Amino acid sequence: MAKILVVDDEAGIRELLSEILRDEGHDVQLAEHAAAARAARSAARPDLVLLDIWMPDTDGITLLKEWSAAGQLNMPVVMMSGHGTIDTAVEATRIGAQDFLEKPIALQKLLAAVKRALQKSVSTVRRSELNLAAFARSGPLRDLKKRLDQVSAKSRALMLKTGPGSLAELCARSLQAPGKAWLDLAHHGQPLALDALEQAAGGMLFAAELAALSRLQQKNLAFALDRLEKFDLRLVVASAQSAAELAASGFDEALARRLAEASLGAPGLTELKDEVPEIAAQILTHLVEAGEVPLRRLSTAALNALRNQAWAGGYAELRNAVRSLALGVLEEEIAAEEVFRLLAPQPSAVAQALPLDLPLREAREAFERVYFEHHLQLENGNMTRLAEKTGLERTHLYRKLKALGISTGKKGDEP
Repeated sequence: MAKILVVDDEAGIRELLSEILRDEGHDVQLAEHAAAARAARSAARPDLVLLDIWMPDTDGITLLKEWSAAGQLNMPVVMMSGHGTIDTAVEATRIGAQDFLEKPIALQKLLAAVKRALQKSVSTVRRSELNLAAFARSGPLRDLKKRLDQVSAKSRALMLKTGPGSLAELCARSLQAPGKAWLDLAHHGQPLALDALEQAAGGMLFAAELAALSRLQQKNLAFALDRLEKFDLRLVVASAQSAAELAASGFDEALARRLAEASLGAPGLTELKDEVPEIAAQILTHLVEAGEVPLRRLSTAALNALRNQAWAGGYAELRNAVRSLALGVLEEEIAAEEVFRLLAPQPSAVAQALPLDLPLREAREAFERVYFEHHLQLENGNMTRLAEKTGLERTHLYRKLKALGISTGKKGDEP
């Protein structure tokens, strides 16, 4: 017996399919629109979904994309439509649907499609990374995806101008073709060869921050940029600096100009503070569905606590925080206290080492003692390098160390 979710806005069709499938011994749940389907899918985790395409709130193709983008397409889905076209069927299959049924649905065709779909193991269902299509209910993220799609329709290469809290990876994942390769150029430390581009054909090349690329990685980027069309590749790069600023800092000037030919300003988490709870919740759902963390949920207070964080490290920092919370908590619900415990600012090493209730003069001497002992150890007692590091003339340096009661440990190295 399988758990089957039937999603259709027509009550008569829902009841008919339910009766047929229950007669076959299946456990059937019904949903009349996308909102009900989302709730039922999350609560029941069905073995199969029969999904109508034409629905009043959100159409079936959009819902299928949403599930795929959120990593929730780990069950077979059979699409249904009374107005189906070949193009619609092809698109549904490309996204991850297992089959397509035209209405009115003949009994034998229905049972055969259900049988085929249920024979598909979970391991054969395509799994994708989280991307912007998962946020269909967020206006700012939905608009961001529309702008990305619009620019990428005319250009294989895209430069994102990002600020604090970059969402560059999430943007790039949104343009990655389902099931195709992902090549992070910042993690590629060897010269890029043609066979690497051949293996990545149809996929996505990515660099989260151009300013962080080495000379070799810049050459790899230029090499790939010249061959995007040949290997059906897309390229998304990001930087907090303009092309002129990149060139001034030593980045290949001609390459920076080429990349800036198709650019888009992309908001970060700093600007999208109100969207952080939704992003965090989707990250957690994706991790749970992928089996990377136990079943967990974020409380409303925890979501608010995440919203109020700065997230200077952007999407990657938020994702790592959510993963850490899910792995570390003992209860199914993640409370706000867990967020504060993980993300509360820690006292600096110096602050922990120094008594801060001293008078200013004594506190300054204590800091100087910690400071010079630290650098003396780093320089292995070499007074010449210590003088250069601290910016003090050697005679003054010896006097300072003596006054602080610090031994250099080298009697022969005197002024």
